[in-house]
Amino acid sequence: MSSASGYQAPSVTLSSSLPRRGTADAVLVVGVVSGDDGPRVLGEHLDTAAVAAIESALEALGGTGGEGQQHRLVIADLPVASVLTVGLGEDRDAWPADSLRRAAGNAARALDKVATVVTTLTALDLEAAIEGLILGAYRFTEFRSDKTAPKDKGLTKIVALAADTKAATKATAQRAVDIASAVATARDFVNTPPSHLFPAEFAKRAKVLGEEAGLTVEVLDDKALAKAGYGGIVGVGQGSSRLPRLVRLTHKGAGRKGKAGGQERSDTGIKKVALVGKGITFDTGGISIKPAANMHHMTSDMGGAAAVIATVVLAAKQNLPIDVVATVPMAENMPSATAQRPGDVLTQYGGITVEVLNTDAEGRLILADAIVRACEDDPDYLIETSTLTGAQTVALGARTPGVMGSDEFRDRVAALSQEVGENGWAMPLPEELKDDLKSTVADLANVSASRYAGMLVAGTYLREFVAEGVEWAHIDIAAPAYNTGGPWGYTPKGGTGVPTRTMFAVLEDIARNG
Repeated sequence: MSSASGYQAPSVTLSSSLPRRGTADAVLVVGVVSGDDGPRVLGEHLDTAAVAAIESALEALGGTGGEGQQHRLVIADLPVASVLTVGLGEDRDAWPADSLRRAAGNAARALDKVATVVTTLTALDLEAAIEGLILGAYRFTEFRSDKTAPKDKGLTKIVALAADTKAATKATAQRAVDIASAVATARDFVNTPPSHLFPAEFAKRAKVLGEEAGLTVEVLDDKALAKAGYGGIVGVGQGSSRLPRLVRLTHKGAGRKGKAGGQERSDTGIKKVALVGKGITFDTGGISIKPAANMHHMTSDMGGAAAVIATVVLAAKQNLPIDVVATVPMAENMPSATAQRPGDVLTQYGGITVEVLNTDAEGRLILADAIVRACEDDPDYLIETSTLTGAQTVALGARTPGVMGSDEFRDRVAALSQEVGENGWAMPLPEELKDDLKSTVADLANVSASRYAGMLVAGTYLREFVAEGVEWAHIDIAAPAYNTGGPWGYTPKGGTGVPTRTMFAVLEDIARNG
């Protein structure tokens, strides 16, 4: 999968034993656990002499194998430049995938300038370790000049030690590369500054990615949107000189066989899933302008759209035997003489009128249009994701997306999100909150007068536009989509790619289980 900035994932080579050719400049990454007699190397692909040498060197340095500990060692008898030990804590019979993913990500960040990594972590969980290494090694350098750009290319090759190198193992490794590359694509979109990623350019890049993956792509410009009655998208985008777009990307999995999580699936029981993602390429708040402090973080306000585009492209690349249709509204929310005003009334696509009490609650306006359009395709499921409310951060913090929607599907999405390490958390949509969205002049108001339950009020607003009978989930990623703090695990500063892996896991689960 190509990406917005041309980030290329490292190549992955499988080996059933420690290679001796072409690894002289490589670093060997090994997992270490805490034992009663000191640190113990998990090195089933290393000979006993190498394991003993690593353990002895670790003990000399006071290493214990505690979770998160790292030590760089030189072991003379090994055909690598050095060894990086990664502490995993107490030994386990089965390792949580995200623990290994984070460990691999930490290792990749510690080896920022190393081109080749050989690792035994892949013997514990091939897919998680590869994903963690690729995501931990992620770089975004498109706007660096020669003065500040890295002189090296970073991690370019992973040698994954595995039990075998059979076709099924190679397929697992390639799946990990594809998933990590999709996350990198979403990260690239989020990290691209609004000067270079505005609605028309965003739509252009989405179209290129979609067509490369064999998707059917439709793009509506501002004139087509106005003619068709997309009042929310037009209203939000009318204050900018860079006018809005709506992009539709379709993966047809019906009528053919495909794979879901590596398992063959026949063409019976084909399901259709709608994906919708908020694509505000920059959000000033409009006339209800935001405070200047940290407004630059609003470059990330299209994180939902970025993840949706990456996910539908990944679904095509993995040939999922379901239909997936992504509907992605794109706009820039700016204050100007042509911007919508607090108190204006607009008509959402489908006919519901809305009093715009706060122009900074713009995401729900463009999403409502897109949700109605997506439901016209009669999907079985609808997943919408957006950097929607600051209230998500207040309620759940910087790393936990809030998941709302139909009770059963909401819980399913949240559970899968936790399995893949993106940690979505199920939240309610109390019926009484709808009363807070009453308007004196229109069908709905776009915000509540109450300062409480802002995340849930936004979800309640979106629920009004979901067609009856469609199982749906809304994932609020206001903070999780963009890391404003320091890097950790496989998560860098800036765009994170959340919730690409969650949505793909849900698509695979639907493909397997309906």
